[in-house]
Amino acid sequence: MMSRAGRRVLAIGHRGARALRPENTVPAFEYAITAGVDALEFDTAVTRDNVVVVSHDPVLQPPVCTGGQPGAVIRQLTLTEVLQWDCGAVRNPEFARQEPVPGTRMPTLDEVLDLAPRGEFTFNIEIKSFPDRPDLTPPPEEFASLISASVRQRSLERRTVVQSFDFRPLRAMRQLAPEIRLAALYSGPPRDFVAIAREAGAGTVSPEWPLVTPGQVQAAHRAGLQVVPWTANTPAEWDRLIAAGVDGIISDDPAALLQHLVQLGLH
Repeated sequence: MMSRAGRRVLAIGHRGARALRPENTVPAFEYAITAGVDALEFDTAVTRDNVVVVSHDPVLQPPVCTGGQPGAVIRQLTLTEVLQWDCGAVRNPEFARQEPVPGTRMPTLDEVLDLAPRGEFTFNIEIKSFPDRPDLTPPPEEFASLISASVRQRSLERRTVVQSFDFRPLRAMRQLAPEIRLAALYSGPPRDFVAIAREAGAGTVSPEWPLVTPGQVQAAHRAGLQVVPWTANTPAEWDRLIAAGVDGIISDDPAALLQHLVQLGLH
């Protein structure tokens, strides 16, 4: 059995803590911060007036956000229009323990970054970019520029990781702000983790958790990379990833993950 002496596995709150609070909202982030997460993971979109907001999907629709015309595209709305939606009123049926917080509006990236003084956690910012739908986002370089400007304004470069499935904004970020760490997200057929990271120019590979194997993790570590899979939500899944040697785990229930890691002496 591998020695755990000195090993620490990072606990990362997926969309804040969407198993317990409305996803990608300040209440979810505050819950995760209070639980003691190492990082807040969240997604970004950009409004028509070029404000970066926190949303997983480029369109607004129930159950995540309610109150307007379902299917409204964030990129076609101003921030004022986006803020008319309630993103905390309805419990997501996928999460029985999620507590609605009616009246919760979609936060801007700046509002989330302003939570920085509440702890030493990292901001794990996903750029939602779609090569086949350029109408849904700014160009990759512009998107990266907007993100880096907000991060630098608050001197949070060392506390920020930018991730994406689309490697174009990652390459742009590397040129704009080389001090910001990058993570290559991946989902699909099994593929070499080192090759994924090298293609993206990233120091971390974040695969969908079932793709993780001990061999893949060992090869990544030999190449100087970190492996941080998503989104694992049960003790059995966590144990499989821990046994494989991952550096961190992204979970919808970060408080339970943290408790599990503490019990194992890994946090």
